[in-house]
Amino acid sequence: MEGKGIANLRIDKVLNNNVLIAEHPSYEEVVVIGKGIGFNRKRGDLIDTESVEKLFVLRNEKEQENYLKLLPFIDHDYLEVIISAIELIKQRTHSQLNEHIHVALTDHLMFAITRASQGMEMTNPFLVETKALYRREYEVAIDVVALIKEKTGFSLPAGEIGFIALHIHSAITNKNLSEVNQHSQLVSRLVGMVEEQFKIEIDKESIDYMRLVRHLRFAIERVLKGERVEEPEKIASLLKEEYPVCYNLSWKLIKVMQQSLKLKVYDAEAVYLTMHLQRLQNKFK
Repeated sequence: MEGKGIANLRIDKVLNNNVLIAEHPSYEEVVVIGKGIGFNRKRGDLIDTESVEKLFVLRNEKEQENYLKLLPFIDHDYLEVIISAIELIKQRTHSQLNEHIHVALTDHLMFAITRASQGMEMTNPFLVETKALYRREYEVAIDVVALIKEKTGFSLPAGEIGFIALHIHSAITNKNLSEVNQHSQLVSRLVGMVEEQFKIEIDKESIDYMRLVRHLRFAIERVLKGERVEEPEKIASLLKEEYPVCYNLSWKLIKVMQQSLKLKVYDAEAVYLTMHLQRLQNKFK
């Protein structure tokens, strides 16, 4: 939760320069996170409105508990950088972030910086899918990695941009990170099936790849929302006759989607997917 308008917080305990526990009139005990918010503060102090812009309140009891467990393991300077990174994400996305990002991204970045300091690199098998699926979040993640380099001197590997982008997407959309990961993996699997069927390798930087991934992503979003797309009359039988390979492949993809998402996919999706696949196949002939 953004700290705007909560100047009547009374400090209960200062944990460090950036984190304190306070009493809130509505939420009782809260964890308050803000760059330099605990500096020169003591129990009983009221937090003044000038520092409110940088406040985040962890209301959820489980999130509070998890964040407090993390604190002893985080280097003070790294915590400042991570808090700045989350501020940057909030400003760049103009979004009300799910407060879970404070726990999840702090935990992730802490280990990422530690790995970078030891020269270790973690591979990200879904980097290209993430970049294509969540372009805006990916751009913000690039800036987060640049901020970490500027403040700590450590260069995080390219794979980390993808991981951070998923955390950002999760916080913006209020989706569980495992669900976001599942969708990236599903898109990766579907693209693999297309390449295998057409015996091609799609350039992951190409516009064709971007279009295919976006089409699959929006199809998944429609399925999740239960949105029905209109099916042009008689076009399904025409496509089945004209483009049997693409039509059959589109149904294979839809069956995998249904199994993975455990939701019904409307028949009309096969029509639009067939047309998309036919256009893609044409390019590789």
